[in-house]
Amino acid sequence: MAEAAISFALGEVFQILKEEKSLLSGINKEFLDIRDELESIQAFLKDADRKAADEANTNDGIRTWVKQVRQVSVRIEDVIDEYLRVIHQVPRHGFGASICKITNLIRTSLSRHQIAVEIQDIKLSLSLIKERSERYKFQVLREKPSSSSTGRIEGSGWNDHRMGSLFIEETEIVGFELPRDELLSLLLEGKKERTLISVVGMGGLGKTTLAKHVFDSENVKIHFHCRACITVSQSYTVRGIFTDMIKQFCRETKDPLPEMLEEMDEKTLISELRQYLEHKRYLIFFDDVWHEHFCDQVELAMPSNNRSSRIIITTRMIHVVEFFKKSFPLHVHNLQPLPSDKAWELFCKKAFKFELDGQCPAELKGMSNEIVGKCKGLPLAIVAIGGLLSTKSKTVFEWRKVSQNLNLELHRNAHLTGLTKILSLSYDDLPYYLKPCILYFGIYPEDSSINHKRLTRQWIAEGFVKSDGRTLEQVADEYLSELIYRSLVQVSWVGFEGKVKSCRVHDLLHELIVRKMKDLCFCHFVHEGDDESATSASTRRLSIDTSINNVLKSTNFTHIRALHAFGKGGTVEPFTGLLASKSRVLKVLDLESTSLNHVPRNLGNIFHLKYLNLKNTKIRSIPKSVGRLQNLETLDIRETLVHELPSEINKLKKLRHLLAFHRNYEAEYSLLGFTTGVLMKKGIKNLTSLQNLCYVEVEHGGIDLIQELRFLKQLRKLGLRRVRREHGKAICASVAEMTHLESLNITAIGEGEIIDLNSISSIPQLQRLHLKARLERMPNWISKLEFLVKMRLALSNLKDDPLRSLENLPNLLKLTIWDNAYGGEILHFQSGGFRKLKELNLARLNTVSAILIDKGALLSLEHVKITKITHLKKVPSGIKALYNLKVIDFCDMPTELVESIDPQNGQDYWIINHVPLVFIRRWVGPKLNDFEVRIVHSSTKESLTN
Repeated sequence: MAEAAISFALGEVFQILKEEKSLLSGINKEFLDIRDELESIQAFLKDADRKAADEANTNDGIRTWVKQVRQVSVRIEDVIDEYLRVIHQVPRHGFGASICKITNLIRTSLSRHQIAVEIQDIKLSLSLIKERSERYKFQVLREKPSSSSTGRIEGSGWNDHRMGSLFIEETEIVGFELPRDELLSLLLEGKKERTLISVVGMGGLGKTTLAKHVFDSENVKIHFHCRACITVSQSYTVRGIFTDMIKQFCRETKDPLPEMLEEMDEKTLISELRQYLEHKRYLIFFDDVWHEHFCDQVELAMPSNNRSSRIIITTRMIHVVEFFKKSFPLHVHNLQPLPSDKAWELFCKKAFKFELDGQCPAELKGMSNEIVGKCKGLPLAIVAIGGLLSTKSKTVFEWRKVSQNLNLELHRNAHLTGLTKILSLSYDDLPYYLKPCILYFGIYPEDSSINHKRLTRQWIAEGFVKSDGRTLEQVADEYLSELIYRSLVQVSWVGFEGKVKSCRVHDLLHELIVRKMKDLCFCHFVHEGDDESATSASTRRLSIDTSINNVLKSTNFTHIRALHAFGKGGTVEPFTGLLASKSRVLKVLDLESTSLNHVPRNLGNIFHLKYLNLKNTKIRSIPKSVGRLQNLETLDIRETLVHELPSEINKLKKLRHLLAFHRNYEAEYSLLGFTTGVLMKKGIKNLTSLQNLCYVEVEHGGIDLIQELRFLKQLRKLGLRRVRREHGKAICASVAEMTHLESLNITAIGEGEIIDLNSISSIPQLQRLHLKARLERMPNWISKLEFLVKMRLALSNLKDDPLRSLENLPNLLKLTIWDNAYGGEILHFQSGGFRKLKELNLARLNTVSAILIDKGALLSLEHVKITKITHLKKVPSGIKALYNLKVIDFCDMPTELVESIDPQNGQDYWIINHVPLVFIRRWVGPKLNDFEVRIVHSSTKESLTN
């Protein structure tokens, strides 16, 4: 983590040297000196970080040195931020400007002197740190081991803890019955071609236990001529692996070892292995593979001899598995956490192994369930914690102590050190730029499912994400993907198009992350009931999971870079007022879902603020001082009562995401929807960095506002509401200039308002299109949108069947046609159309009386929802041929249709009886989502109420 800190500090120095043309006299030289010192220290940081993390082999001096490196890097960031704040102070205008100018000059001169003094002190500190580094003889380490690595690290702590997974008795294995049978089938049956089988998952899931259990099966032993089980791990030599393979093969077949084996080079070893395996059906198990290049290193030693040979690998890294695809037919088994019943069975086996007949006593069941729940199906955690509890008295008091203090127990109890070390391995293996990204998950409360855009925008604001020619958002998404591929981050919600919408980390990994954050002074936590919430000068981030009132008196805001509040209690206004007055380096302010009622007038004082999230608060306005937030990148005021933005917002040239709308789900259904946007004033064309703008009510600014939009050439998402007929051509002209546009949402001001969008030539990158306006005919350019994945039409009053324009779109996955989008009687899905469509939503089409689905249409369809089509009395018979259909949802449909699919007496039940889940909903009011629900599942029927 010290390497990450120095890298960020270096990045800041490079940036200021590159961009700041007005550096004070002499300052340029000082920053150049700092850069040179940082670069010389950085060369040794991988080795220093590794030694500091190895608790068994490190003296306090090394840890102190690493801590000093982190501290000085933070001071560098602070001094740069202060310098930028001073030289970019916005001068005041109007009455009293001269007095203010004099005052500012005096204050600025003092600040510049303080900055110069701090820089000199930093240089001295760096010099001393560099001198101490020579005492510890740090080595320059490469990022990853190569074939010339110096051998497996014998006796290292993590290796000892993992060894047990290779020697678990069969009677101890619980919950792997299905994956075991699947792997056995892949080993013993199938293609004659050499095939690779991978078991992928986070540390502690039991990958090694499962694979070794299958490897040692009697049927497997008989099936293969020779086998080898090789532990790879993070440090290995290719020579060592090849030598070990030959020894294991010869030991199993009782063949003599080749002469001079230990003296052979890699090329000779490969030749020996290929010759030995050429006519054999072999099985090789590579356990714990970490790096992609491993495939290239070992592939040549395993001949493809068409004898049904198999290779098994276990890994935490999905991208390692992907790398094997180029050389092997591949089967990927993503190992899942244990289901609750198996988790309970495993826990009882460990906690009550030698007493109580392996059964949990009644008085401990509640506490035991709570403890098992915290393990979230992770076998290693269940085994470790069950083993710890097996040594404790079987009393509620003792077990409650373990449950309530699990975080402390993880780090101090010998029974759990193996668990923490195995979980730590994945963190320790991360490249420096991903370590602060994974630590950020610890800022959020345990068990949080975090919106991926909220998270990645905060990473960007913190400076964790570095541009490489792509947008910062694209790079941040790649960072998140890499954490997912490394099995550190779990996906909790995937959109219909396969994109990650929200994610989380396992609770025990969260505990580990929180501990690391505290050790690194990455974040200070204030929880409900904490006795001590005071922060220190080293506090850089604050996570508040309690009433904000609890932190008002004891918090020093001067050095805080990010503040996240998750508690709803307390009065937030005094807190935000203090922040605006005292904060000097704050970059991230997240007050989502707090009880905030208004924003302080001096908000603009937070010069460095990049991310401001006020979503789902009760604020009604944004102060004019927002125009002074020159560095603001994200402003999120969704689900607030803000309806108009001050003209000063148009000064924010770095603003990338302006998210502003309110949805009133309590209101009665409206054809024009429940969403209101914001009014914006002239000057919007200055927001040239804007990527996200939704929603703007264009009626207020009219054509002038729409014409200004053409200057926003970086827009990816645009939402316009209350659009009038006369706006159509201006919208077409502006949208034509937005070559990066991926999402377009247009809603008319009234049901009968005709919006002419035909003059758009094309929007080549468009992925989502929502049109709620009268069109009368479908614009020609829509049928050419080859990247479109989602289409929604409403109020269009189309005379021709809209399906003809949409059925050949190559990537369309979700289609919604509702609220009189079509004025005909028959919707006809023709054979061959909508080949990739997964979701179809048809609603409130008042003239439609029949839906025809030809055989060969909608071949990929999984989910259908049909709502309040009052003239549709018969279920479409073509549904019978939709073999991939998983869910049908009928909502407020005519009685005739509902009765026709009744499992007992319905004449058309045969049409839908192959669909796993069929909902029948009837609105009972008064709220929009108040439905009585009946579920038809095969031949069963049950009722429930939403």
